[in-house]
Amino acid sequence: MDSCIFCRIASGEIPVEFVHETEHTVVFNDRNPQAPVHLLIIPRSHISNVNDVTQDNQSIAGEILLSAGQAAAKLGVAESGYRLVINTNRDAGQEVFHIHAHLFAGRRLKWPPC
Repeated sequence: MDSCIFCRIASGEIPVEFVHETEHTVVFNDRNPQAPVHLLIIPRSHISNVNDVTQDNQSIAGEILLSAGQAAAKLGVAESGYRLVINTNRDAGQEVFHIHAHLFAGRRLKWPPC
C-alpha cells in the first residue's frame, strides 16, 4: 500500500523514532497526543482494520497486544496502568485505515471514555 502512511512509517520510508519494535510491529509516539503517553502500535504488514483480520493473519492481533505490553513496560507505565483502543471504521474514529492500537497512559483515565 504505497499511499498508506503507516505502511510508509513501518518500512522506514517516513522516519519516525520507534519506542519499541519487533519483527512484525512498530510502536511510536502519536503526533497529536491525547494523554501524557500516547503510543501507536501498528503491524508492519497492511491490514485495513479489525474487520479484515482473517484466519491467515490473526496472529497479528496477538503481536499488537504483546508489543503494547512491552512498550508500556519499557516506558514504566505497565504497573500504573494503560488503556488500549482499536478504532474500526469511520464512526468509531478510525482515520488511518491500517489496523493500529492506541496506548494511553501517564494519568488517571476516565470511564466511560466518550
